[in-house]
Parts: sequence; C-alpha cells; structure tokens
Amino acid sequence: MFQIGQHTVDSQVILAPMAGVTDLPFRQLCRRLGAGMVVSEMITSDTRLWNTRKSSHRLQKDQNESLHVVQIAGGDPAMMAEAARANAANGAHIIDINMGCPAKKVCNKAAGSALLKDEQLVREILEATVAAVDLPVTLKIRTGWDTDNRNGETIARIAEDSGIQALAVHGRTRACGYKGDAEYDTIARIRETIEIPLFANGDINSAEKAREVLDYTGANAVMLGRPAQGNPWIFREVSHYLNTGEMLPSPPLDEVRDTLLEHLGALYRFYGEYAGVRIARKHVGWYLRNRQGSELFRKDFNQLEEAALQQNAIRSFFTRTDKTQTAA
Repeated sequence: MFQIGQHTVDSQVILAPMAGVTDLPFRQLCRRLGAGMVVSEMITSDTRLWNTRKSSHRLQKDQNESLHVVQIAGGDPAMMAEAARANAANGAHIIDINMGCPAKKVCNKAAGSALLKDEQLVREILEATVAAVDLPVTLKIRTGWDTDNRNGETIARIAEDSGIQALAVHGRTRACGYKGDAEYDTIARIRETIEIPLFANGDINSAEKAREVLDYTGANAVMLGRPAQGNPWIFREVSHYLNTGEMLPSPPLDEVRDTLLEHLGALYRFYGEYAGVRIARKHVGWYLRNRQGSELFRKDFNQLEEAALQQNAIRSFFTRTDKTQTAA
C-alpha cells in the first residue's frame, strides 16, 4: 500500500498505459482482476485535437471509478498545463505525463522519451503541469536516451524537485525500443535517489519475476503492460503471490472463455458494433495465442463482420478445445 497525493493504492500491481490497448473496457477488466491502479491511453496535449473519435474514446472514464488516471503527452509546457487543467475539469484524479513512449511518431514531435535529451525542457514541462492543477501529477520515463546516456537518475531528481508525486521507469532506453532485455540497475539507483513512490516496468511477465524485480529495485510496485495483453489474470496472480508467496493456478478454460466474451461485449458497447468488431480481432489474437488450433481459427475469425458471429465463433472454439482436452 502506498500513497499518491491523497489517494491510497492498495496493490503493488499497476496496469501500464498502452495506446490502442488500455481503453475503458480493458481498464475495467484489469481493475476487476486485481490491478491496483490503471492508466488511460496516452492522449495528446493539444486540446484542439480532442474532438476526434479516437480522442473522445480515450477521454472516456468510468463514472464509478474511484481513481481515474489520465496520461498526457507533449513537448510544450503551456499546452501540457492546459491539457492537465482540461482533464482535471473532466474528472481526472491523477495526471500522468508520458516521457517514456519510444514510438517515432511521438518522438518526432519532441514528446515521449525524446524529451529525455533536454533536461531543462523536462523541468519546465513538469513544473508547469504540476502548477496547473491541484491534482497529483505522476511521470513515466525510460532509463535514458540511449545506453551511453542513461540519465534516469537525473530526470528522477528533477521530477521529485518539480513536485511529481510518483515515478514509473521502463528499464530500457529510448534507443532500445522494446529490444533486448530490460535492465533494473538504473531503477535500483533511482530508488536510492528519490523518496516518492517508484514503479518498475519492463519484461515483468510472471508473479516470480515481479517479486524478483521488487526485491532487486526496491520499487513500490510493478507496472505491467504487454504481458497483460490477452492475460488480464496476471494482475490477480501477481498480487496473490506478492501477498501470500503462493502461486495461483492458471484460469480454467471456462473462465477464459467467459472473460473473453465479456471483454468483447464491452468493446461492442463502447465502440459500436462496426469498430468494436475490428478492435476485437487483436484482443482475440492475444487471448488465444499459444492455444492449439488458434492460428487457423484467427484467420477465419478476422473475416467475421458481425458481433454475434464473433461471439458464436469463440464459443465454438472453446467447445472444441474442451473436447480435445477431455479426450487427451
């Protein structure tokens, strides 16, 4: 348990923001399955662009959500401050600043992890955003620009001095993208540098790895991103292991089926059938990866154009899978 401003987070497992993934349906699902905090998809700090369909979906919140965390990205201090104020007015509880995204389309606009090259600009953005709202402001970074310029410790000190109230660190540099293995030495050194809550991110794909990273870095929590795609149960499993030292079994087949159908239904309601059907395809691919027969199934599934047909196909797939396992 730790504090971010006046908010208490009662789990050491957090859902990382992921563009195109951590929409409202997915956040609600992960929260129900044990994530102590969930973070929205990154949204641009240019409020003039918020009228698009994509941005309007990214700004949606659960009216019953006790902790709504919105991530913003941009390279202009005044625009970041305005975006923070607008999100506060829309009901955000915490504003998160993205300085960790390595995507070229983000970095080419002098945002995301590209900002790590300019420490003075980092300070100006953080100070302007913190001053703009009465809400807690948090920050997500990488360990540096490239392996020769790991300035994560310096950025962390700037963040704490600027009033940032929690820091998430992905254990790769911007230049690394998602290649190679995450390194946690920099995160451990950052822990010795700052007193605010620290979240370790990168390659944490199991309960045992979460325990190992927490012990090694001294972080307050782990932040899980890609390992949660198609596996929202990872939050329940990691949380249980951290609390008890015991491993939970993998979810039974019927729970996987029912959770997937629940997720698809939420996508159809949230986006409408036309867009929901298309967005469902990538999630189904993640849920069914490594399951026997899934590759051929997905080829056919991705041709389906109606929600009812998708759901019937999922039911049939799991019925066949269950019969195969029973026969074995």
